[in-house]
Amino acid sequence: MLLKQFMTDKLNVKIFENRTAMGVDAARDVASEMRRLLAEKPVINMIFAAAPSQSDFLAALIAETDIDWKRVNVFHMDEYIGIGNDHPQSFAKFVKTHVADKFRVGAFYPLNGACENVSAECARYEKLLRDFPVDIVCMGIGENGHIAFNDPGVADFTDPVYVKTAKLDEVCRNQQVNDGCFPTIDDVPKYAMTLTVPALVAAPKLFCIVPAPTKAKAVKATLMGEITDLCPATILRTREDAVLYLDRDSAALL
Repeated sequence: MLLKQFMTDKLNVKIFENRTAMGVDAARDVASEMRRLLAEKPVINMIFAAAPSQSDFLAALIAETDIDWKRVNVFHMDEYIGIGNDHPQSFAKFVKTHVADKFRVGAFYPLNGACENVSAECARYEKLLRDFPVDIVCMGIGENGHIAFNDPGVADFTDPVYVKTAKLDEVCRNQQVNDGCFPTIDDVPKYAMTLTVPALVAAPKLFCIVPAPTKAKAVKATLMGEITDLCPATILRTREDAVLYLDRDSAALL
């Protein structure tokens, strides 16, 4: 059930009773936009986040019918440096398993965290993103307000590149432990490749799905704080084509 809907600057915000209802509504909106675009274009390009926060949304999206997923190219947002695509915590593996294989998409383009030359891999992926301009981004917000791995201090709203390396801050790395992805912070890699803020907001449509009490502080900062790259998710408030989906827990401090 939708509890409340409002605008913060240009950002459309929806708050739901629980994360299941949140996921269903987000999936309905994303599916509607996909159908609209597929009626106009032979192929569409999408970016998906790889995180437990997206599970309710993805579970609801698979139930949406009349979508020709064979005409969808899929990208993802980030990858740990030094982790191969077959590693259990690889973001490429997450998106391949939960999106590309499950939805049987036309093509999936992963970042290779085990590459020999990180700069070359960033350049390769940037070229793909520029060759296949993204239509839809399905994303989340981190506990420190990050989008992808653009942590405070790493995020740059005017970044000249689409993909870069990033040093992960302690809050970000602790989130991976809180999400059950790694047993301790010492197990979490310290560096990653990430799509930059300009790469993400270049898409005409942004759907941001953010459940759970662990995200309440970040949501408050996103909606009530200054628009600044010190809270990267605040960039969403500058976008008329973005929707933020919350559950009661993530909206608790609003």
